[in-house]
Amino acid sequence: MTEKSAFPAEFAWGAATAAYQIEGAVHEDGRGESIWDRFCATPGKVRNGESGAIACDFYHRFPDDVRLMRELGLDAFRLSIAWPRILPEGRGKVNQAGLDFYDRLVDELLEQGVTPFPTLYHWDLPQTLEDEGGWAARSTAEAFVGYAEAVAERLGDRVSHWITHNEPWVAAWLGYGSGEHAPGRSNPDDALAAAHHMLLSHGWAAEAIRRVAPGSKIGITLVLNPAYPASDSDADRLAAQHGDGFFNRWFLDPLFRGSYPADILEYFAPSSPSGPPVQDGDLEAISAPLDFLGVNYYSRQVLRANPNGGRPTVVRNPDSSYTAMDWEIYPDGLYDLLVRVKDDYDPPPIYITENGAAYGDHTTHDGEVNDPERRAYIEAHLDAIGRAIEAGVPMAGYFVWSLLDNFEWAHGYSKRFGIVYVDYPTLERVPKASYHWYRDFIAASRNGNGAVKASG
Repeated sequence: MTEKSAFPAEFAWGAATAAYQIEGAVHEDGRGESIWDRFCATPGKVRNGESGAIACDFYHRFPDDVRLMRELGLDAFRLSIAWPRILPEGRGKVNQAGLDFYDRLVDELLEQGVTPFPTLYHWDLPQTLEDEGGWAARSTAEAFVGYAEAVAERLGDRVSHWITHNEPWVAAWLGYGSGEHAPGRSNPDDALAAAHHMLLSHGWAAEAIRRVAPGSKIGITLVLNPAYPASDSDADRLAAQHGDGFFNRWFLDPLFRGSYPADILEYFAPSSPSGPPVQDGDLEAISAPLDFLGVNYYSRQVLRANPNGGRPTVVRNPDSSYTAMDWEIYPDGLYDLLVRVKDDYDPPPIYITENGAAYGDHTTHDGEVNDPERRAYIEAHLDAIGRAIEAGVPMAGYFVWSLLDNFEWAHGYSKRFGIVYVDYPTLERVPKASYHWYRDFIAASRNGNGAVKASG
């Protein structure tokens, strides 16, 4: 286990959440409909027809949850802001009651010594904008800028770190390519356009935020999945290269190099000959310098060439352990990924903006929640980060996913990622064993003590 001294004194310890997954109160204080409200109301889209209508009721209970953050010893809290609360129609008239909520939340966080790290887009697009074409339409990127300006004008005097987008790969490809997520479209051309317009809106919004709130630090969060070949064959190595290009380089390259990867453009060409809808100046806007990069890491991908052509197939490792999401636990992948990003892209400071695991947690007869698997998962990934720091990766912080059990998108409430257990019928919060372990780990890292073991 990496010693705590591997983490610099200024390393930020945090936890992450997202608005639709925890807030609830979807019909209160002028909030408009989001694509997830509509998706959840569509039969067959979400497990058991569940939704984020109540979720964790964070909208009303946030003072108690912020106290849990303080007791945990967090430096920072990654929240997301619900676009439909701020601009119920996606653009135009600002809903002051929505801004008031985040104003109160930011003040409460600061009062408790926790730095807010808001994400402007964590997948809850106003439904009115989807009706006009959604992220497949360039006009949505333009509307995003107005939204970002409205939020930064209100909160920019107290918020120093902004994340424009969370996981544009997921929002584009699961939302517009496969239809597994809202808005539920299944059109590869729409997915390509959506991914480009999210990146474009990132660049435009970063410029707008810096104008409205000078001195702001701005980044974007990507989910990155290191790709490994299933064998040493040339075909499988090419399969891994393809997977890396599709998941990782498709976003890293335009952000850091101002271009899309040529091999993946060639792959898309037969079905989408025009490629992403790039216009003059787009790539310059996308590749404007970042102040930090957010990386979400959960697992790796092991890929084998498809004997029938087409996309590579994912290979399951029978010797590995898997979480309740059926994701392989592979902490070395995080180390490999971070070193690779450092070597290939010379990035600004990196925050791990999400990392965590779902397990089938339950309370015991004495009301406790013991989750040794999650504790071991977090410890192993923190060890990987410590080794990456020793290898020269510019790490700035770590946000565990998630502070609370919450609405897990199409899985409904069946998957628990939190370090705090939420009893959904009563909404009672019960800090899990992993919460207490993380609290002790944070305290020990600040004191420069030796490693806290997962079994401790």
